[in-house]
Amino acid sequence: MKKIYTLLFLVLSIFVAKAQTDLNYYLPSNQNYNPNIPTPTEVLGHEVGKWHVSHDKLSEYMRTLAAASDRIQIENRGRTYEDRPLLLLTITSEDNHKRLDQIKADHIALTEPGGGDLDTSTMPAIVYQGFSIHGNEPSGANAGLLVAYHLAASQSDQVAELLENTVILFDPSFNPDGLQRFSQWANTHKAQNITPDSNDREYTEAWPRGRTNHYWFDMNRDWLPVQLNESKARIASFIDWLPNVLTDHHEMGTNETFFFQPGIQSRVNPLTPKKNQELTMAIGKYHEKALNKIGSLYYTEEDYDDFYYGKGSTYPDVNGSIGILFEQASSRGHAQETANGLLTFPFTIRNQFTAALSTLEAAHALKKDLLDYQRDFYKNARAEGNRSRDKAIVFGTQKDASTSYRLAEVLLRHDIKVHRLNKNFQKNGKQFPQENSFIVPLTQKKQRLVQAIFNEQTQFQDSLFYDVSAWTLSHSFDVNTTKVRDLGIAGDPLTKIERPSIKTVEQASYAYLFEGHGYLTPKAIYQLLDAGVRVKVGMQPFSLEGRSYDYGSILIPVVNQAVSEKELFALMQEVATAAEINVHSVSTGLTQGIDLGSRNFETIKKPKVALLVGDGIRSYDAGEIWYLMDTQYQMPVTKLDVKSVRYRDISQYTHIVMPSYNGSLLNEAKDKISRWVKNGGHLITYRDAIKWANKQELIKEEFREKELFAEDVSFVNQGKFKGAQAIGGAIFNTRIDRSHPINFGIEDNTLALFRNSRIFMDPEKNSFDNPIQYTQNPLLSGYISEEQIELLKGSVPFKVKPSGRGSILLMTDNTNFRAFWLGTQQLYANMIFYADFM
Repeated sequence: MKKIYTLLFLVLSIFVAKAQTDLNYYLPSNQNYNPNIPTPTEVLGHEVGKWHVSHDKLSEYMRTLAAASDRIQIENRGRTYEDRPLLLLTITSEDNHKRLDQIKADHIALTEPGGGDLDTSTMPAIVYQGFSIHGNEPSGANAGLLVAYHLAASQSDQVAELLENTVILFDPSFNPDGLQRFSQWANTHKAQNITPDSNDREYTEAWPRGRTNHYWFDMNRDWLPVQLNESKARIASFIDWLPNVLTDHHEMGTNETFFFQPGIQSRVNPLTPKKNQELTMAIGKYHEKALNKIGSLYYTEEDYDDFYYGKGSTYPDVNGSIGILFEQASSRGHAQETANGLLTFPFTIRNQFTAALSTLEAAHALKKDLLDYQRDFYKNARAEGNRSRDKAIVFGTQKDASTSYRLAEVLLRHDIKVHRLNKNFQKNGKQFPQENSFIVPLTQKKQRLVQAIFNEQTQFQDSLFYDVSAWTLSHSFDVNTTKVRDLGIAGDPLTKIERPSIKTVEQASYAYLFEGHGYLTPKAIYQLLDAGVRVKVGMQPFSLEGRSYDYGSILIPVVNQAVSEKELFALMQEVATAAEINVHSVSTGLTQGIDLGSRNFETIKKPKVALLVGDGIRSYDAGEIWYLMDTQYQMPVTKLDVKSVRYRDISQYTHIVMPSYNGSLLNEAKDKISRWVKNGGHLITYRDAIKWANKQELIKEEFREKELFAEDVSFVNQGKFKGAQAIGGAIFNTRIDRSHPINFGIEDNTLALFRNSRIFMDPEKNSFDNPIQYTQNPLLSGYISEEQIELLKGSVPFKVKPSGRGSILLMTDNTNFRAFWLGTQQLYANMIFYADFM
């Protein structure tokens, strides 16, 4: 009998899954649609939900729809790393399209001084709808097909009125590359007779999976740092319009239901006004009504949070908008058995479609409230800035102009006003050279966003965080900052993204020199090595011809090179421009300090780097390293799959980089790796990879640990007790030994590190073996429990373990976090170029 019921269940599952793909399953009843507007089926060749739409087909349909409808304009804002278009549809009434520039101008004017003169009752609301920033959460992008069709083709008075009072910025795929990757996986493994068994290969993606973009970044963490191509296009659209509402359609675990915001109230960022959450709740009433109508289970306020402003549902909150997160239980394919019954892909699409329409209904009904709130948000922000004693934030570096300019670029992308300095400036012992420094007024409408970017926070209402608890960009970029109480040192405004100016390189008769402080110094070194040039690094400071050169300065002798003096001169000019460094030409080798012929100049070998990837490797960490080397340093890197290491010739590599790793596939290759290290290789291990190396006895390391027991904690609160011990992402202070090669290029004796691991190493007995050490008061920004900070105090994040002619380098922290920790990326580069000297 059990077999009969199982068979009936499977037959019914297949029937339901097929029946649900009919267009009528999704669309509102009692509506007529313009027959001249093509349906998704007519373009795709199949009903929505039968297959996972690929990005090329999604793009084709959006272009077709735009060509057929007067309600839609379409633009391509750029390209992904895989050269896919970043499309944006503007959907509104035909009359609104005729005056779209004026609508935009009036909307932006609402946020400026004098905005109180505008009548918000006559202005349309602006809604930005975005889908599937995680590529393997595809119900959003597939629902987007239906939303766009409905808005273009519906002939109902309700939709006509909606479009007359709303401008919709429609982003059909936040993550084209990830969506393409996942659709190929799901469709490749789909059977004619759909198998809802979660053990089926369809529901277990291959590494690195489709969540991320081309370089394996979670792009829903990049709204604030704005480091990726896709993010730059998206933020530009947001800034161009300043929408009143932005929706972000996601998926969650298969056994969940449907979530809509607001999230957990104790975790709302304190810079977000209370009115924001009130409006989010008011919009939620429309989701409640719509989901009740179709009988879908849902919940709200019990999960997720609005703390980190780098997420799509939270970034709008610090910009006078309402960000809304939707999380739909994921079928992760075409249908799965779940705790709530059979979950089909069409069902997930219908929920997302329903929430998209209820958002538009809410924005239409609440448009005056939303517009008034946005006007008040910026009015109040300016007033706060005017009342504050501090009128501006100054930031800069003494020697690394590239990093300062890149932080200024981030601010400009957010439409934050930035000025150059009109003179050199110093305060509290910090030097701010005019050419490397900027000032950011706090008396501007984006002052709350400025605070969010530069603030340090160490006290919190809650001890749990959905993402990081700190992201202070002045620490991540390792720039000096100070606040000033007037704008007397403000010079010309920075009106466009620029790069630092460099001095003209003069032809040298003896040698070329440059310091190692520049962000792109590693790029310069590799470009020279790749051209066959002999490059040396100074292990001690020196002075020559009126200039001082710090630890890690780079020497390129003119004579006895593989290239001619003329070719070397041309190459040095090219390198200086590409790496944004000042190259100095010298005519003598005699210095004050180590002479240029000294044994204290070490010859740098050209590195050949392998990056371990595949099952067990944390793809985010691997992607950050790949991105850094490929796009910033312009260095080739071999992505070596962990399952093939034991079969491959690894003797050709000078370095093997092992991002955080939890797995067993490498266990059989441990002896091979050990021999490779002893023969001169350098194994760079990050985070959990250190524990793997320790377990495999490649190193011998003891870790600080403390077992905790709950006292007076109820069963229902055990999750909070355990979660409070996590370090989800905070910033900590270290003292560094600048004479050690790991710290070459770092300007100060302290360095902020980002940490989201609980791996604590005791310092070595010899102080010179502890070039980076956490202070006794290490917390700079973010949350850490009392128990964990005691373990952190005085511990070390970096060690070198010599082995034969090579070494194993240990790094407990992520030096390359999300591409915006420029201040510690130098540590990674130093492990690549200077491991021979550590």
